[in-house]
Amino acid sequence: MKQPVLFIGHGSPMNILEDNSWTRKWSELGRRLPRPQAILMISAHWYTSGTRIQTNPTPPMVYDMYGFPDELYEYVYPAPTSSALIKRVHELLGSQVRLTDDPERGYDHGAYSVLSKTHPEAQIPVVQLSSDRQQDARYWFKIGQLLSPLRDEGCLIFGSGNIVHNLRTVNPGLGEKAYDVCQVFDETIVKNTLALANEEDPAKRAEALDTLLNWEEITGAEIAAAWPDHLSPFYYALGAALGADGELTDRSALSALSALPEIFCQDYLWGSLSMTSVLWP
Repeated sequence: MKQPVLFIGHGSPMNILEDNSWTRKWSELGRRLPRPQAILMISAHWYTSGTRIQTNPTPPMVYDMYGFPDELYEYVYPAPTSSALIKRVHELLGSQVRLTDDPERGYDHGAYSVLSKTHPEAQIPVVQLSSDRQQDARYWFKIGQLLSPLRDEGCLIFGSGNIVHNLRTVNPGLGEKAYDVCQVFDETIVKNTLALANEEDPAKRAEALDTLLNWEEITGAEIAAAWPDHLSPFYYALGAALGADGELTDRSALSALSALPEIFCQDYLWGSLSMTSVLWP
């Protein structure tokens, strides 16, 4: 069965322990989606020079967060990796991407914070692919396109990050509100993501994709994504959702997205965080 593509705004690692509106939505989502044979996870918390793939058959836990309750550092997500998926990713990226095996890398909290809710049994093999910090949205998008055949092979492609993420400008006093420019940025990403699926005019669809791939020019980008580590997984997911038809050009993918994406958890926190998530059927 063809798998969907997911991008989830993962927010705080405390979501592993908490029961809230977001974690309940993630759990419900896991229950209603088709069970994948494997999961390819692109997490904002593995942001590397070049593209790396996790190859340890039993990945350790990476507790890449500080100042949280002890219980959080005791959490274990014991899912195995998949040698077949690792091999297949190598085949799909081929000579177009220099892919480096990483036998030491474990699961980071960008991965297990959401997987603990969507797939809590930890029995489905998971392989993490890093996000390349030396590249831009067009490159991340094209890697996603290259990986899109995995969907027809029973693999869930899963991006975990945040569309708006700037911890240096957060203000807890704002509660569940965003700075105006951060909300504009988030809403512009969502608007153009939906336009790719529901615009009948090819020119407008191409314009929507161009806006997304040139996110630096969107109002609020300088605050909302001052460091694009948390935004980058969105583009891997977008490329996988659109797929590739023939040559890897931006416009060639426009005909591939036929089902309207589902936008959920479009909430804001502390001025410069968003929980916005996208499911591409």
